[in-house]
Amino acid sequence: MYRKEEQPLPPPEKFELPFEGKLSPNNRWVIMAELIPWDDFEEEYAKLFSAEKGAPAKLFRMALGTLIIKEKLGTSDRETIEQIRENPYLQYFIGLNCYQQEPPLESSMLVHFRKRIDGELINKINKKIVKREIDKSDKEVKKKDCLQEKGGKIKNKGKLILDATCAPADIKYPTDLGILNQARIETERIIDNLYKPLRVKLRKKPRTSRKIARKEYLKVAKKRKVSYQERRKAIGKQLKYLKKNLGNIEDLIQAGASLENLSKRQKNCLETIKKVYEQQQSMWENKTQSVPQRIVSLTQRHIRPIVRGKAGKPIEFGAKLSVSCVDNYVFLDKISWENFNESCHLKEQVEKYKETFGYYPESVHVDKIYRTRENRNWCKERGIRISGPKLGRPPKNVSEEEKKQAHSD
Repeated sequence: MYRKEEQPLPPPEKFELPFEGKLSPNNRWVIMAELIPWDDFEEEYAKLFSAEKGAPAKLFRMALGTLIIKEKLGTSDRETIEQIRENPYLQYFIGLNCYQQEPPLESSMLVHFRKRIDGELINKINKKIVKREIDKSDKEVKKKDCLQEKGGKIKNKGKLILDATCAPADIKYPTDLGILNQARIETERIIDNLYKPLRVKLRKKPRTSRKIARKEYLKVAKKRKVSYQERRKAIGKQLKYLKKNLGNIEDLIQAGASLENLSKRQKNCLETIKKVYEQQQSMWENKTQSVPQRIVSLTQRHIRPIVRGKAGKPIEFGAKLSVSCVDNYVFLDKISWENFNESCHLKEQVEKYKETFGYYPESVHVDKIYRTRENRNWCKERGIRISGPKLGRPPKNVSEEEKKQAHSD
């Protein structure tokens, strides 16, 4: 159940403290609290709850404010609650009327907050804040520059910067041999758990050759330099051990073993291991290094390799982000665990700019990958200047000043 507070929050100087003094209006948390339009999204957040059933839910300001504090301080869920309990400025930021020594909520509530407040809602809040700040700081200029021209067309204004990056995930650098070794160890543990209730029925435990398999893995993993033939031979051996373990698991299930004896993590891991075996076996047979939707982590199977082409880090493992920057404000336009071509989203990002501010940008500043012929023509039709030199062979006898001017555009 969601119950909105009827009594408005007091200003920071009237926030009740157990000791003498008052909150400073120049504090960063007080300033940030004034920037965020809490009330504008209260109704949208309330739609997630029932109006009559259930216990009263935490207010939107407390939910979003707690998540902002956690990300701003870079703390864990429990440490975030402790910081809020000890700091009156943080308590004011999440919407409390006075300082209290007891924690205002449990740390487990942050899990529910993250589920309810998704990236789409965060983007709406960011756009609302940016639009309000730009309108406030540039109100007079906007009246002059954004008047309709003779043809009834609104003049383009502003600068839009587009780029894509990768948010690396916290995983060990994956190798084919390392993933297969980890998968083999997990299947051995699964076999142990499935065999326990069948000790009386099956006198002999299925052989896994775990000691031999580990020696074969360490023989190659401990080497500084491994040749292609040695690595390929070691991968082939681990594939055989893994295939044998998967076969033993199927035999135990047919003999009466139940998957209910496994934990939820082991069940998910078993499905992932089967997919890993199929991918690695296919790459080993075809002598390739890539496969569609390649799994690089058993615990986080959604992570994909993202080819960046950067010096020192040609490939990163994590989510790929497509972002836009307007007056030092950054918007997250797209996030995906699968690799994508960011140039295909230029039109969509420019249209979002127009939807937010009411006019197209005067210029779009992008990398070379965005400057396709289609994107250039699309921007030209709308009077948008795109950065970078023209397509095709550069003209001869170009002065240094003209070259600088072309690259600065």
